[in-house]
Amino acid sequence: MKRMITRGTALLCLVLCIATMIACGKDKEVPTGLWEKAVYQQDLTLGDGEKSFVFAVVIDDKTVTFTVKTDKTTVGEALLDAGLIAGEEGPYGLYVKSVNGITADYDVDGSYWCFCINGQMAMTGVDATPIAEGETYGFVYMK
Repeated sequence: MKRMITRGTALLCLVLCIATMIACGKDKEVPTGLWEKAVYQQDLTLGDGEKSFVFAVVIDDKTVTFTVKTDKTTVGEALLDAGLIAGEEGPYGLYVKSVNGITADYDVDGSYWCFCINGQMAMTGVDATPIAEGETYGFVYMK
């Protein structure tokens, strides 16, 4: 009798552990596609400084948002300093090729990063855009 109770308790514990692991696994979002290459896959605060702004990375229907704290004067300087963007200098300023570790290459597949201010396509480049209080900046992956 005592042996059956011990086995029954062990079996119940095993079932509860498995159920807990399954339930916890459902909460974690498994990155797919381009997001697999992302440096950060969840909202985060980066940097130190007097100024702060919100920066969003948008691919399809997923967005990761950063609060960037900086002492830099332009959005481009702050994002470069935080390691969130990379690119090369071109005739019109910084040509951003990588955002949050995800590369867009127009020559390969027609993809590019579109710089936006408050959800609208920006009329200035990221390296020429001064940080302004209350503005939300972002890059949207386009193809």
